[in-house]
Amino acid sequence: MARNQRTIKNEVSVSGVGLHTGVKSTITFKPAPENSGIRFVRSDVEHSPEILADISHVVDIARGTTIAQNGVQIHTVEHVLAAVAGLEIDNIFIEVNNIEPPVCDGSSIEFVKALKKAEIVEQSAPQDVLVIEKIIQYTDPKNGVDVHVLPADSFRVTFMIDYPIPSIGTQYSALYSLAEEFETDYASARTFCTLSEVEHLKNMGLIKGGSVNNAVVFIDRKIEKDEINRLKKMFKIDNDIVLGQRGTLNGVELRYYNEAVRHKILDLIGDFALLGVPIQGHVIAARSGHSHNVNLVKKIRKEYEKLLIRDKFQKTKISGALFDIQGIEQILPHRYPFLMVDRVLDMVPGESVTAIKNVTINEPYFTGHFPNRKVMPGVMILESLAQAGGLLLLNTIKNPQDKLALFTGLDNVRWRRQIIPGDQIRLQVKLIQFRLSVCKMKATAFVNDEIAVDAEMMASVVDA
Repeated sequence: MARNQRTIKNEVSVSGVGLHTGVKSTITFKPAPENSGIRFVRSDVEHSPEILADISHVVDIARGTTIAQNGVQIHTVEHVLAAVAGLEIDNIFIEVNNIEPPVCDGSSIEFVKALKKAEIVEQSAPQDVLVIEKIIQYTDPKNGVDVHVLPADSFRVTFMIDYPIPSIGTQYSALYSLAEEFETDYASARTFCTLSEVEHLKNMGLIKGGSVNNAVVFIDRKIEKDEINRLKKMFKIDNDIVLGQRGTLNGVELRYYNEAVRHKILDLIGDFALLGVPIQGHVIAARSGHSHNVNLVKKIRKEYEKLLIRDKFQKTKISGALFDIQGIEQILPHRYPFLMVDRVLDMVPGESVTAIKNVTINEPYFTGHFPNRKVMPGVMILESLAQAGGLLLLNTIKNPQDKLALFTGLDNVRWRRQIIPGDQIRLQVKLIQFRLSVCKMKATAFVNDEIAVDAEMMASVVDA
């Protein structure tokens, strides 16, 4: 359901040590204006630089999500983001006085309590929501990972994990409502790993702040006597090491019978906050982790950017396409008789565009170009591809209405078949390189899935 944006009323702080870096830190949540989004602030760095919680700022996904902007980093942000997104807060400043937020007990519950204490308030601006209109999927066959996002009437998550050890095994959980379920059923689920992973994580320089008080360690192998003291030191255990009934190190009791998969959902909610806008869709995930979540969010972001472009230029939504001729005329400066693109089927900003040119007997060039044999001039096919490329380029930059795409060169042009009245040309253009307003593109024109023309095109984007 539509609602307005939200922030918090008061400042509130939480202190502790970072899970992976082991540094002591304090995190302070502060109110933010409308349309600010979620912004981290490194108060320990000169000028207190901001880092927008955005998928384009993710720089590391090894056992956690690290974001950076202008050379300034913050590690392991997913539990903080999960608390913010789980409580459906849209605008907030998150001030941190070190490189990593405190891990607290390994879940998001302390952040949730703090944010609720700060009081969540509604703002005047309406909240944007990305409505999933088609299935978006990410797969990693090597690791048996499948994640799908399906159209739905609200945000939902269904998650399944399976580990070949009895202490975890196969687990399943489903979240249907953030408002009704997040705080009670997911916010307290703690981060976890298996005992066999511990050495690997230590060798990677991680879990320096890890202990049995902020992580659940599941036993997946026999503990030898000669490593007991080492494990006690590693996990800050004062007493003798014991095994829990469910196979956890030091007898740590689970908060939920399926706490592991619930924490996976917690992580997913935090990673999805990097999209910058809530989604209306059903996420179905099997064995997904941070890297897979981030890769899926990148795919969703492309869909979101596509819809933003559509909503900006296409006043009336059309079935099976992104823009009709009215939308195209909002972007390209060309007009009859030199507007050579009739419809845009799909576009991935910064990557590719697929468009349509319908060839009719009414094209003015047929009057004088081989009048007894109606063949579309090759240069006009190239112009159609160039205009499709212009649509792509102008939607890769800010303020496209103030720019022009001027073509500067053609290489490796091949005409492979004639195009005649009645043909429909499918124009496909892919961006190969874009630096300093100069780009290179691969362009192909198809008729009935047969290549008619292909070429490499160069262009420059200049002020209109």
